[in-house]
Amino acid sequence: MEHFFQCPHCWESISMVLDQSVRQQTYIEDCEVCCNPIEVKPTFETNELISFKANSIEQ
Repeated sequence: MEHFFQCPHCWESISMVLDQSVRQQTYIEDCEVCCNPIEVKPTFETNELISFKANSIEQ
């Protein structure tokens, strides 16, 4: 599933493809615009996104 959100570093609108098969996840992915790392925390229930957090990882 593709999810659009605002990068916590550069504030640009970006998208990421999320894996709905795992209920709760935490991982690091780089912003496609500014290349800074983002801690991504999606939560799914019955393959529906119920929570999404994108936190800045300070460098």
